[in-house]
Amino acid sequence: MTADLFPAPGPDRTDRDMIVARATPPGAGGVAVIRLSGQGSRQAALSLFSSTRPGFAGFRPYRLHHGHLHASDGRRIDEALVAFMPGPGSYTGEDTVEFSCHGGMAVTEAVIAACVAAGARPANPGEFTLRAFLNGRLDLSQAQAVAELVAAATPVQADMALNRLCGAMGSLVRELRQELEALRAGVCLAVDFPEEDVECLSREDFAAGTAKTAARIQALLAAGERVRPFREGAAVALFGRVNAGKSRLFNALLGRERAIVTGVPGTTRDYLEETLDIGGMPVRLTDTAGLRETTDEAERMGRDRGARIVEAAHLALFVVDGATPLPEASDDAARELALAERLGPGRVAVVVNKSDLPPGAPDPGAALAARGFTVVRASAATGNGLDGLVALIQRRLGADNAPPPGAAAPNQREAAALIRAGRELDALLEDIAASVPYDLLGVRLETACAELADITGEMTPDAVLRSIFDGFCIGK
Repeated sequence: MTADLFPAPGPDRTDRDMIVARATPPGAGGVAVIRLSGQGSRQAALSLFSSTRPGFAGFRPYRLHHGHLHASDGRRIDEALVAFMPGPGSYTGEDTVEFSCHGGMAVTEAVIAACVAAGARPANPGEFTLRAFLNGRLDLSQAQAVAELVAAATPVQADMALNRLCGAMGSLVRELRQELEALRAGVCLAVDFPEEDVECLSREDFAAGTAKTAARIQALLAAGERVRPFREGAAVALFGRVNAGKSRLFNALLGRERAIVTGVPGTTRDYLEETLDIGGMPVRLTDTAGLRETTDEAERMGRDRGARIVEAAHLALFVVDGATPLPEASDDAARELALAERLGPGRVAVVVNKSDLPPGAPDPGAALAARGFTVVRASAATGNGLDGLVALIQRRLGADNAPPPGAAAPNQREAAALIRAGRELDALLEDIAASVPYDLLGVRLETACAELADITGEMTPDAVLRSIFDGFCIGK
């Protein structure tokens, strides 16, 4: 990302160069969309396009035009649909053209090459959305929501991102700033006319207004904490002795044969990880190597790595063979029990697998329930009990409390800014109570306002902008 992309934001910018990129994922596909944006986009597209419609007189805004695309040497590249969107009413706020062509790699590369020959340059990651932000089409919270919506893996994630893209977070932050700006106006009146008989903000009203905004910030932060697992996901790990049926259970939860299942102990030597949608929460499910003593170096490394994954998981599922007693005297049993008890019943749930077979005597599930662990019985072979296991995971992770549609909550960057603003307001309340002069109180307000402005991008440093937009995909 180059520095000259950042100065002088605003919808009146017309001197930014022309950029081009594929807006659809790379690889072969039925249709690919190539996006061209910047000064001269319309003229460049016209130089590549020949319409199949008699009497074609140029692109009409927001209409699809059918025709052929040609290279600079006149060679026909593809049959395509072309749409022209003039600025400032386009996604970027600039003149933008989108070519809908066939999705083969050779075709899309040829279209991009023709655009480059017509004066465009390949776009940087996130540069289209960056221009939308710089041209006032999106605030920074909305711009980040674009990337979040593209990356959404569950309907809940998509709903949260779409709500932010529609401006919910930015609107709330602007309301908070307006409240603080109203307080600043009262402070300025007291500072500018200290001897005048004018009505200015009393310290009692000042404290009440500050406390009200501080409470709203805390409520917004609490909402962010509630939805954070749905945004960031949770980790669930399966552990237990070899041949307890962990890999078969892993496959059953996924609904497909992902892990190799055999009767040979030690088949799983390393961990396998896949993502599930449980109640709208993306859950990283991990199958770990069996906890047994072994002289095989590769298996030992896989076992130790799996133990570390289990210890870091939000929820660990201790899988036991329900058809055999729990051999507490063995080294393997001691290792798995020690791990389960070290994590504790709050982070471990027991899955008594193979419930389709006659139970062992004594019952391993009863023995572990007596130790305080929640026990659920299931059969990976028949599917019995899997619904109950999923319901247990959902409850333990809090996935049964999904955010309501349209809920607004800050992401990690925004939460950090809200925390800083909240700290300033807390300190401001202490200063008001200590009768600190109004001009010094105004400094606290100004700092809090600046932190809120960072959320919408009105006062965000270029280095932060670069780090945000560099994380986008090419073409968005």
